[in-house]
Amino acid sequence: MFGTESSLSMFLNTLTPKFYVALTGTSSLISGLILIFEWWYFRKYGTSFIEQVSVSHLRPLLGGVDSSSPSSSNTSNGDADSNRQSVSECKVWRNPLNLFRGAEYNRYTWVTGREPLTYYDMNLSAQDHQTFFTCDSDHLRPADAIMQKAWRERNPQARISAAHEALELEDCATAYILLAEEEATTIMEAERLFKQALKAGEGCYRRSQQLQHHGTQYEAQHRRDTNVLVYIKRRLAMCSRKLGRTREAVKMMRDLMKEFPLLSMFNIHENLLESLLELQNYADVQAVLAKYDDISLPKSATICYTAALLKARAVSDKFSPEAASRRGLSTAEMNAVEAIHRAVEFNPHVPKYLLEMKSLILPPEHILKRGDSEAIAYAFFHLQHWKRVEGALNLLHCTWEGTFRMIPYPLEKGHLFYPYPICTETADRELLPTVFHEVSVYPKKELPFFILFTAGLCSFTAMLALLTHQFPELMGVFAKAFLSTLFAPLNFIMEKVESILPSSLWHQLTRI
Repeated sequence: MFGTESSLSMFLNTLTPKFYVALTGTSSLISGLILIFEWWYFRKYGTSFIEQVSVSHLRPLLGGVDSSSPSSSNTSNGDADSNRQSVSECKVWRNPLNLFRGAEYNRYTWVTGREPLTYYDMNLSAQDHQTFFTCDSDHLRPADAIMQKAWRERNPQARISAAHEALELEDCATAYILLAEEEATTIMEAERLFKQALKAGEGCYRRSQQLQHHGTQYEAQHRRDTNVLVYIKRRLAMCSRKLGRTREAVKMMRDLMKEFPLLSMFNIHENLLESLLELQNYADVQAVLAKYDDISLPKSATICYTAALLKARAVSDKFSPEAASRRGLSTAEMNAVEAIHRAVEFNPHVPKYLLEMKSLILPPEHILKRGDSEAIAYAFFHLQHWKRVEGALNLLHCTWEGTFRMIPYPLEKGHLFYPYPICTETADRELLPTVFHEVSVYPKKELPFFILFTAGLCSFTAMLALLTHQFPELMGVFAKAFLSTLFAPLNFIMEKVESILPSSLWHQLTRI
């Protein structure tokens, strides 16, 4: 043992500074070449070469199964989706679950001093109100004429004052709507005002319904009265949901969808899905999904992630990544994983909010489908439903990142959906308050661990090579001290073993 140690010491002492320069220079060169190759591979294919080899080739040899392996069973769905993209990629939609300005958004402002809504978002809402709540015949009714001007007002107090002025003339449904949305400071007060709006709105709707075929002017008035009535009933249902009367809210939403089946643009079914999930009525949730998760209808995060949640619910309570890697995925687990992959491909921003890797903010009044704004709006209302299903978030955590290995990168084409729009970041920055929220960007891929590790190793060895070249003798001393320190625990253990074992036995062991 002592002879080996002395030989090692003699070897270290005989090494020249040129050896250390050559060693560190060679190590730096090799790590640099690996870094360049890794970076090129990542830029071309979107994943680390070392990671890809370990997952695709080494893991199966060791008996593991990649639980995130791609499946081609749903590619027909993706082809159909890509063939019927008939609207603008970055069309902004009204948030089906948008909050009340007075009772919710303003309360946040009072507490934090922050504005949760951007000017762009509120301007879109003003345009929506003018589109749905006004028509060319408003000048025939004085109250409606006042409200037509009120919806164009930028100052909230001016809008509220105009609504009160309209109510002094007559019971005006849209005036009650404005006060319920912006002046009411509680949900109960908003509900009271919406009930008054409902009474006034139903009267206008019945009168215009009788006259709708008498000319284009009456037809436009009836269309406006229909929009007002649907909006009031929907907001009343949302008030009931917020006040804990969820079954009543479900009944109101179902009745509204039966009464006005053609107004699918309002996406009332998304409110219904959230309420049914709160009741844990998963059979009815599946029935609604069967109707709206159709190949001919536009998708949303609510549709895709609710479908994934139902599939995950069947297996999540017993799911274990270790067990799945040993025995492989069952059919039910594979279906759940594929549903999660489908949801993540549609909107890749949602998982970080559901897994609480990123903080939530109040959702905007408008959302961009497949964007960060839609992800915030979905997670804000549905995080509690994922937490309620045992193991669902664990299954999501284990599988969601596997989606990115299936999608071509750069995104020339999608996998199950049409390619991800490149304009989402710009639209989301307009919709979300970037002052206190960092907008999620996709496809901005995070660098894999191996690239970061190789970059660090290359930098470290290059620095050592430079220092060794400039100060060869000093670096040689440091290298000998480092190696001596590195082997010190081993020498200590060997000394203890020699002191415990008899010398004769130790002699026989060394000979062996």
